[in-house]
Amino acid sequence: MALVSLRQVLDHAAEHGFGVPAFNVNNLEQIHAIMEAAEETQSPVILQASAGARKYAGEAYLRHMVLAAVEAHPGIPIVLHQDHGASPAVCQQAIRSGFTSVMMDGSLKEDSKTPASYEYNVEVTRRVCELSHSIGVSVEGELGCLGSLETGEAGQEDGVGAEGKLSRDMLLTDPEQARDFVAHTGVDALAIAIGTSHGAYKFSRKPTGETLAIESIARIHAAIPNTHLVMHGSSSVPQEWLDIIRKYGGDIKETYGVPVDEIQRGIRSGVRKINIDTDIRLAMTGAMRRSFAEQPREFDPRKALMDAKNSARAIVKARFEAFGCAGHATRIKPVALEQMARRYAEHLAKPAPASS
Repeated sequence: MALVSLRQVLDHAAEHGFGVPAFNVNNLEQIHAIMEAAEETQSPVILQASAGARKYAGEAYLRHMVLAAVEAHPGIPIVLHQDHGASPAVCQQAIRSGFTSVMMDGSLKEDSKTPASYEYNVEVTRRVCELSHSIGVSVEGELGCLGSLETGEAGQEDGVGAEGKLSRDMLLTDPEQARDFVAHTGVDALAIAIGTSHGAYKFSRKPTGETLAIESIARIHAAIPNTHLVMHGSSSVPQEWLDIIRKYGGDIKETYGVPVDEIQRGIRSGVRKINIDTDIRLAMTGAMRRSFAEQPREFDPRKALMDAKNSARAIVKARFEAFGCAGHATRIKPVALEQMARRYAEHLAKPAPASS
């Protein structure tokens, strides 16, 4: 099965009332883990790469590892998504490299640190939509700054994150502004700010309604029912992996992520894409620390990397199942990007139905 657009996968998810985890990838073991879990559960896949991931792995290496996944798993629909594009030029480069979906993060200026004006966000996102839709590529935008309602600060991931203190208004997406944003840009998906943040240090205690505004998702969905909602910074930070990391010499302070049941609540309210990165990092780090400690004479890195891959696979499988993806891979018939481009041109891209 060829690479497909984000729009096609999320339209199917909306029609059947489930969410799709979007996993950040940087290396072979992460891609193996995700694809093996997808094959086992027969789930559609969103592989996403940030500019930092492309710099780390090398654009050509990363692209060909994804193409290898397509070849090795012909029955699984795969979206290749650029995460947090800082400018239209970055998005254009990703499209040239074969990405079938891009995120234009206009909530921040091109330095990925300075909060941008609403007008700037609209303009750069609109330009990316015009370019991308003309060739069938999907676009995700962002409205509001991703960050903690508890601290007023944004977490940093691969150099992306607002600097300084942010007001509560900046940290929450306004439904009416979301309606205006979609009308002026034409985005397929919208990342919304509800109190989640990048990295492992999301909440100092288990989140409540004061620090995680899950209830606002339904209001945003009601304002833009035909646009797919996205939760960024939605790793659940499994406590068992924190314990393993600490047991084998790691130093991570008390921290909590977004509970799976809260993500499921978000899915019922209209969320279709859920970004996950930290959970895989924690599982792989814990597995490698344990492997090195328990086998001090082992010098073959493949042994530790295999443990890391298997631990990540278990996390991925659990998310596919919890979010309702399992069994849907073969139900999605691939649509070529050229056909998606014609749908955009004719204003006939299949709309997302209201939340079930």
